[in-house]
Amino acid sequence: MKEKIYTTKKFGIPMLILVILLFILTTVGFFMGIAHFIDADDNGTDVNPLYICMFIASIVMFIVNCILCGGFKLINPKEAVVLTLFGKYKGTLKDAGFYFVNPFCSAFNPAAGTRLRQSDDVGAKKDPAAQAQASAEAVSSKKISLKIMTLSNNKQKINDCLGNPIEISIAVIWKVVDTAKAVFDVDNYKEYLSLQCDAALREIVRVYPYDVSQNVDTTGDGIADEGSLRGSSEIVAGRIKDEIQKRVGEAGLEIVEARITYLAYAPEIAAAMLQRQQASAVVDARKLIVDGAVGMVQMALESLSENKIVDLDDERKAAMVSNLLVVLCGNHDAQPVVNSGSLY
Repeated sequence: MKEKIYTTKKFGIPMLILVILLFILTTVGFFMGIAHFIDADDNGTDVNPLYICMFIASIVMFIVNCILCGGFKLINPKEAVVLTLFGKYKGTLKDAGFYFVNPFCSAFNPAAGTRLRQSDDVGAKKDPAAQAQASAEAVSSKKISLKIMTLSNNKQKINDCLGNPIEISIAVIWKVVDTAKAVFDVDNYKEYLSLQCDAALREIVRVYPYDVSQNVDTTGDGIADEGSLRGSSEIVAGRIKDEIQKRVGEAGLEIVEARITYLAYAPEIAAAMLQRQQASAVVDARKLIVDGAVGMVQMALESLSENKIVDLDDERKAAMVSNLLVVLCGNHDAQPVVNSGSLY
């Protein structure tokens, strides 16, 4: 279905003035007819046919005016209304203004009352009565918002490429660009978007590990890389955005941006993974300490040898290296021992 803009002009104000004038004339004709009937009954005279016609015409005109009132459409900025006439798509009102259209045209939007944690709904706990009232108003208006909106789905538990369960959620920034496709090509474009976001998220997350791992190819080129959900969030978000756009393009939607809003290991393995991370951090810290200590020992031995402060044989050098490494790599402060006797 291809979108077409409704070609009617903005005759809202002139038609509103005309309808008001017709209502005034209808009211005047109705009461003049009633007054003539009462006067003729009191005087015992025949009823003038002209007043009968006026009375009937006022009733008919009142009914016509009520029908004409259904043709007024008020379009706010960044809103649209899809119009159908007896099941046929007539066009879309997209420009802001006050319109008068065919009174028998009806607005069509099957997703009008759908609320999926969008925009002001995100994380909000509202009164059920207020939510019901908002849904009723949305259904009655059936307008399509063209504004940039936010969809925040609930957290999902997904296995990464290593099989570790993680919890992740995303926020998707989107908008409607083709109202005809959004309304007619899918049953409910809001629910369709939500489901496709979940599917695209699972499709991308299963390619990446949570942390950098060896021998993992995340790009599909057959070469191991250092991509991960935690370390490559910008790249992952871009791939999620492209995947969602590929899926919802046929629904007339445009994905502006996608961002990861929550990322963590699932509770059942979070403690074990925390211990693993702590152990890895301890190993890295120890490696750095040992490398620094070895450098300091080497510098000390070279300085003693160059300045000819003391001559040490291999056995004494080994003992000195051992003592220095114990002091430099120990977790506690060293307790010095003063030897006042001979070295031997």
